[in-house]
Amino acid sequence: MTTKKAVSMNDSTAANDAPDWGALLARVAENDDKAAFRAIYQHFAPRIKAYAINQGFSQHAEVLVQEVMTSVWRNADKYSESLASVSTWIFTITRNQRIDILRKLNRTRAEIVIETEDLWQIPTEDTTICSIQNLSTEKFVKAAIDKLPEEQMIALRKVYYEGKTHEEVAEELNIPLGTVKGRLRLSLQKLRVMFEAKEI
Repeated sequence: MTTKKAVSMNDSTAANDAPDWGALLARVAENDDKAAFRAIYQHFAPRIKAYAINQGFSQHAEVLVQEVMTSVWRNADKYSESLASVSTWIFTITRNQRIDILRKLNRTRAEIVIETEDLWQIPTEDTTICSIQNLSTEKFVKAAIDKLPEEQMIALRKVYYEGKTHEEVAEELNIPLGTVKGRLRLSLQKLRVMFEAKEI
């Protein structure tokens, strides 16, 4: 078990020691690396469970954890580092899975509204300057995606946040596969320009 270290504005040692979640996820995607997935699971599962409890979803917390982490395993190749951090990606999956579970339980629409900001009300030990900086970047990424043309934004979210394949998106939107790929390509190009301007 890695020893946690305090981080101050003058000490970035802990931040440097933090796992490279993107690299671990890439190992899962490319090699079905179980050790890499175990590290991801051990870090994020307690946070997902805490989120569920904070949302009054404690009765189904374990189910939510299993659904989310199964989706992470199956869709690791859908993650794009240029769009969001691994944390943002996983907790977006968490939000969507929670909505799906509530729908299966025949809850009302009013009960399944979730504010995006709620994803960041998750108690963790990582309340450091580094995590605050990461949150700022993630908010910029969300704002940048919201600035895309609607058709590009929808395609992007379905592939990278909902974990759907290009073919599934094409079928769902009733558009040609080539159109989906074109929209994704254009959206990524526009995001890259915005990220470079922000120096992300």
